[in-house]
Parts: sequence; structure tokens; C-alpha cells
Amino acid sequence: MTTISVPITGEQEKFINNLVKSGKAANKAHVVRYALQRLAEEEAVNAVLQAEREIDEGKGLRGELKKLLKKI
Repeated sequence: MTTISVPITGEQEKFINNLVKSGKAANKAHVVRYALQRLAEEEAVNAVLQAEREIDEGKGLRGELKKLLKKI
């Protein structure tokens, strides 16, 4: 596991500390790892939504995979 140092605002530090104090997070590192996990999930959902929009706009490909691969 890699360790990185990131400057944060006082407000962000207070928020993290409050999550730990309230028991919602085991420690500060847990808060940051959880936030990164949520961001990754949000990015994945946004990618799916973007793909759906592109399909609705007619930008998607339809057909047999082998035939589509030959076109590409």
C-alpha cells in the first residue's frame, strides 16, 4: 500500500475528524479511502450514463460482435 500526503483545508480536516469521532469511520485513512471508493463508483456510473446517452443519440453500434470487430 502506498502512502501519499495531501494538503487539506481546515474545514475538510474538521469534517474528517468528526466522522472519526462519531464512529462513522475507523480512522482518518478510512475516511479518505472511502471517499476515493465513492468517487470511483460515481465515475463508473457516469460512464454508463454517458454510454446510454450516446446510444440514445444513435452513436452506438449494434450487431454481432465478430462482425463489428471486423469493421473496427
